[in-house]
Amino acid sequence: MRKPSLDRWLLAAFLVVLLSSSCAFASKKEVKKKTNNKEVTYDGTSLIIDGKRELLYSGSIHYPRSTPEMWPSIIQRAKQGGLNTIQTYVFWNVHELEQGKFNFSGRTDLVKFIKLIEKNGMYVTLRLGPFIQAEWTHGGLPYWLREVPGIFFRTDNKEFKEHTERYVRTVLDKMKEEKLFASQGGPIILGQIENEYSAVQRAYKQDGINYIKWASKLVDSMNLGIPWVMCKHNDAPDPMINACNGRHCGDTFPGPNKENKPSLWTENWTTQFRVFGDSPVKRSVEDIAFSVARFFSKNGTHVNYYMYHGGTNFGRNGAHYVTTRYYDDAPLDEYGLEREPKYGHLKHLHNALNLCKKPLLWGQPRTEKPGKDTEIRYYEEPGTKSCAAFLANNNTEAAETIKFRGKEYVIAPRSISILPDCKTVVYNTAQIVSHHTSRNFMKSKKANKKFDFKVFTEPLPHKLKGDSYIPVELYGLTKDKTDYGWYTTSFKINKNQLPKKKGAKTTVRIASLGHALHAWFNGEYLGNGHGSHDEKSFVFQEPVTLKEGENHLVMLGVLTGFPDSGAYLEHRYTGPRSVSILGLSSGVLDLTESSKWGNKVGMEGERLGIHTEEGLKKVKWQKFTGKAPGLTWYQTYFDAPESESAAAVRMSGMGKGLIWVNGEGVGRYWMSFLNPLGQSTQIEYHIPRSFLKPKKNLLVIFEEEPNVKPEIIDFVIVNRDTVCSYVGEDYTPSVRHWTRKQDQVQAITDNVSLTATLKCSGNKKISEVEFASFGNPIGTCGNFTLGTCNAPISKQVVEKHCLGKGECVIPVNKATFQQDKKDSCKNVVKTLAVQVKCARDKKN
Repeated sequence: MRKPSLDRWLLAAFLVVLLSSSCAFASKKEVKKKTNNKEVTYDGTSLIIDGKRELLYSGSIHYPRSTPEMWPSIIQRAKQGGLNTIQTYVFWNVHELEQGKFNFSGRTDLVKFIKLIEKNGMYVTLRLGPFIQAEWTHGGLPYWLREVPGIFFRTDNKEFKEHTERYVRTVLDKMKEEKLFASQGGPIILGQIENEYSAVQRAYKQDGINYIKWASKLVDSMNLGIPWVMCKHNDAPDPMINACNGRHCGDTFPGPNKENKPSLWTENWTTQFRVFGDSPVKRSVEDIAFSVARFFSKNGTHVNYYMYHGGTNFGRNGAHYVTTRYYDDAPLDEYGLEREPKYGHLKHLHNALNLCKKPLLWGQPRTEKPGKDTEIRYYEEPGTKSCAAFLANNNTEAAETIKFRGKEYVIAPRSISILPDCKTVVYNTAQIVSHHTSRNFMKSKKANKKFDFKVFTEPLPHKLKGDSYIPVELYGLTKDKTDYGWYTTSFKINKNQLPKKKGAKTTVRIASLGHALHAWFNGEYLGNGHGSHDEKSFVFQEPVTLKEGENHLVMLGVLTGFPDSGAYLEHRYTGPRSVSILGLSSGVLDLTESSKWGNKVGMEGERLGIHTEEGLKKVKWQKFTGKAPGLTWYQTYFDAPESESAAAVRMSGMGKGLIWVNGEGVGRYWMSFLNPLGQSTQIEYHIPRSFLKPKKNLLVIFEEEPNVKPEIIDFVIVNRDTVCSYVGEDYTPSVRHWTRKQDQVQAITDNVSLTATLKCSGNKKISEVEFASFGNPIGTCGNFTLGTCNAPISKQVVEKHCLGKGECVIPVNKATFQQDKKDSCKNVVKTLAVQVKCARDKKN
């Protein structure tokens, strides 16, 4: 009779155990969920994420400057390049183009962009603005903000603060709603409010100081669980972290303004942005690597490369005179392709610094100065063998020998060697062992069939309605809806005013504040003029033939984007400001205020949307006969270029204007603005693959200038199939040979030796060795030539190691290339230079 009772007891006990287990499981699950919420704090050493100090390698990638289809590849390549953080601005004017109407879709889908970064296991720094500069039109501030009564930007102004707070809360609430902050388990670990305010603070005096304090309190009061920075603003109010922007923050940054703040570098400029009229500019990867190693050797724990991928200023988004291509010389070029060796050499730097992580984050810094141009900085963790050293040679011309802990180290000119165990050199900033690439623009066979261009020419306005007695300011006239604003005026001349002297000429003189203009007099085209990024004002002056009676002047003011920097942006002006007729017998005739001016905004083609399939039908197109006046629209169709490689259009033969493909704005082009070398600053214009269909793609061009040659335009495929190596026999072997186990740096391989590595992208293989020399070759990738010393079997050796392979490794030593033991130049330190061609296997 006791058995049923016992059974009931056992059943009850089982249920209790089961319930307890379930509760315990639920409790563990809850704990695990809580640990996903990362607390982000900081001290005088570093940011502390979820209780752990971090070395942060970050890169700027701006979501509107590429397409959602490109984002996954760009982010993945950034991670493969050793980055663990992505930094982006938030672009107010693309999100709130019209007041009160926010957009977060397509290229402005910030949430999608951040979630892709999170998917790749990376952190995010969100630079909120409201002002961002970024060579972006109006510094990211929406145009409508200029027209708010009583507003002054970026100062203690009620109207500006009200709109800024609404924008800031809208963006941050959206991030919070999507649980994107680290405190919610998301990837955003750091925020930035305002941008480089030191450049304008003096203009605003106490109101500027009040504004910065207000902006700081605004984001701090939202309790989002992340630290905030103010870059290039040394007196940033607490708890904001003041951070550095520049090329050499290891030497120029005075440091945090409080001992409890870490040294953060928000912009390490990987190159220089370009404006139309610029000559080519570059920044070497050796200089970038040197600057980063210097910064980390001086207590730095965070660097951000500005830009890591620059991308494209699609449509009309570039600031005044800024090219459509942006920061193309970054580690990932405009097309998202790896620019070597910038990409690979920085990747190796991140690997070397990671080997130093423990002593850098927990060790005590020490400094020695063994010579005038040499410096030793090292970190030791008390009570352990953990040690990392940076040996620096500041001599720009000669190598220096540094003695450190009983060993001698030869340090290349202006370089830093990294020793993650204070004895083993694993990386030198001046010695590049990663491969190089040269970019190729290959003419497409599929896209470049004979183009059947049709044209539509804008009608020239005659007498526009208007009641202005001076030419209207151009920013205010166009309201950022277009680059173009028309001005017309008429004036009467009597016989007595005409020149009396035979052969005397009369001239129209137009003084403009920028950016460009075209002019017509009595229906005849006079020509065009323009300023530059550095000198926006210009004077246009051309002879004209006056007639007795009424004369007509037509001007087209042209913008190349709004300004993006400086104080009082809301009061910047541009466009024609003074118009006069010179050479009259009665003296100078000032038309600026003596005539009535009519105005019209934009082109007829823009109003009708003729850059789209729907809009094409709204005007009558003519067949292009080989010659056309200025202000002409050109349209044709083309098939998408073959392969999946990046695509571009070369605008050879054209002047200045705008490009659309299938209704998408590719950007501004300006071929006729030549740099001091007599070249166009930008020739190729990126067409993202997502803009294209397989066949019958609509190309529409609005060209400002007459007598251009659209038939010369061609479509190209972009690749980096020219791969090179340039390695000296005295270089440090690749850091990839080393790993860290506890306090020891250990070799991964049995034989740590110097090698040259060549690697093709994708599934391509090395199809040809175009150049090989072990000796003293000269030149760069794509342009190597033999020097006075060369091992005759160089090419044969490289072919043996590399032909038919997707990746190959070549030992860099005399034994490999001088098998007959003859050395015709014994006193020369040899370099191996190799150039190969990659291609897809014809079988595939």
